[in-house]
Amino acid sequence: MTGSSEVPGFYRRSIAERRAFVREWAGLTEEEAQAYEFPPGIDPAMLDRMIENVIGVMPLPLGVATNFRVNGKDVLVPMAIEEPSVVAAASNSAKVARAAGGFAAQTTDPVMIGQVQILDVHDPTAARLRILDQKAALLAAANAKDPVLVKFGGGAKDLEVRLVDSDRGTMLVVHLLVDARDAGGMNAVNTMCEALGPEFARLAGGRVVLRIISNLAIHRLARAHATFRADLLKTETATGPEVVEAILDAYAFAAADPFRCATHNKGIMNGISSVVIATGNDYRAIESGAHTYAAWTGAEDGHVVRPLTTYEKDRDGNLVGTIELPIAVGLIGGATAVHPTAKANVKLLGVKSARELAEILAAVGLAQNFGALRALATEGIQRGHMELHARNLAASAGARPDEVDRVVAILLKDHQIRFDRAKAALEEVRRGG
Repeated sequence: MTGSSEVPGFYRRSIAERRAFVREWAGLTEEEAQAYEFPPGIDPAMLDRMIENVIGVMPLPLGVATNFRVNGKDVLVPMAIEEPSVVAAASNSAKVARAAGGFAAQTTDPVMIGQVQILDVHDPTAARLRILDQKAALLAAANAKDPVLVKFGGGAKDLEVRLVDSDRGTMLVVHLLVDARDAGGMNAVNTMCEALGPEFARLAGGRVVLRIISNLAIHRLARAHATFRADLLKTETATGPEVVEAILDAYAFAAADPFRCATHNKGIMNGISSVVIATGNDYRAIESGAHTYAAWTGAEDGHVVRPLTTYEKDRDGNLVGTIELPIAVGLIGGATAVHPTAKANVKLLGVKSARELAEILAAVGLAQNFGALRALATEGIQRGHMELHARNLAASAGARPDEVDRVVAILLKDHQIRFDRAKAALEEVRRGG
């Protein structure tokens, strides 16, 4: 690398000029620089409007999970993710759930929380009541900022006032509860909070600091449940009832131990986040909300964190899985409304509302988690991962499409999934071995 990273006016340059600068600065070869090229069907100007200093794209594999039936409707699910086995696990899990009717899902109203932080309040308890006394007028003022949202049945619905102890003293925090309808809600909620901040401060007799949406959307929950028949879970080495018990043991581990729970919940988000990305929604917000919700609800039960799913055995010995978590996604605004791939994926899903999308996401999260637990409790998680990893190594070693399967077979047979072994295996294949 050469030169300084301080580049005045970099944002004013064209995409081609930025790309040329980056290539020279990093010493990229022509072949390496071609990785920044835009794929067909993607307008560079559109991407240049989405974020700053655009030089290219970072494509993720986009797969489709099959077999899903959610609330009686068949669904093909687009998933954008780089991790192997995720799409296959979701599809296989959905197939098992489908035998018992598929996934039943529901959502609460799409209510988001906007927070207004007020400091230096001398009488916070009384100030709380002063604000609540003006609730009707305050909600009306908030809704005046977004009459279109109100027209479609959304808008500010309620407000709460909390007293939060902190190292900086008692903070008065107003929660503005806004029904975002089919939007994620960030712009509407933030606008309302910023507009009402001065009036909250006047009523409280303090000063406003932060005015922003919260990603812990406890009022915007998505839930799903499914039955996984025991007779469909048997393996070469275990009966269906034994697999059910093994999954229950794995779930109990996650419920009891935060180190296991972190990975348990990560597996759930493997499924959810890949669909969130595929539809152009904010996966960072969904991830943050989900993991914070797991900690928040866990604390209520006296735990550090809790699994976002639960597993039980019904009277027939089948496994019943459930999931509940906040999912704040939208179909209007943001990348979902402008990115052509995101728009195509929304059409593929066939959803007409943000609530439908959230229901599918909950079903995918449950399916993904069941698939991971089933693999962990039986054959181990690495089998599927290693086969796909072996294929990547074969390709990296230079195997042609007609050689990949033979190289992979050698790697798996020898239980040596390494790049050096892939190169040696390729030589064996080409020697006719």
